Amino acid sequence: MNEKKRIPTSGEPIVWTSPFAALKHVELPSAPDRRQGVDSPSLTDAKPAGPTKNRGRVDIVRQTAHRGGKTVTVVSGFLGIGQAEKDRLAKEMQQACGAGGTVKEGRIEIQGDQRETVARILINAGFRPVFAGG
Repeated sequence: MNEKKRIPTSGEPIVWTSPFAALKHVELPSAPDRRQGVDSPSLTDAKPAGPTKNRGRVDIVRQTAHRGGKTVTVVSGFLGIGQAEKDRLAKEMQQACGAGGTVKEGRIEIQGDQRETVARILINAGFRPVFAGG
């Protein structure tokens, strides 16, 4: 009939065979060299030196409400990064913009309308910035 596999509780060794054991001796083909045709200086200058993988969408919003008329650029929507990396990104943005800023409640706030500079830094870090709001 339908025989169930059970794990022994008496302390005897567990007999287990890996489903991947048959692939142990298989040789994989070598990967093609991706650097072919990259000799053009326009292609090498266009790509940033940072990570190129897509780390997700982040929203860039310019706010003035409840700030005494001062404009602030707010970056939100980070997924999967820690507080330390947000602090590092905020510091890099502050230095590039020549403005103050902070990290509050998972958002990065930079003083002034700095959306273009912030977007460039986020693209270099592998994020996909989207200008949201007005």
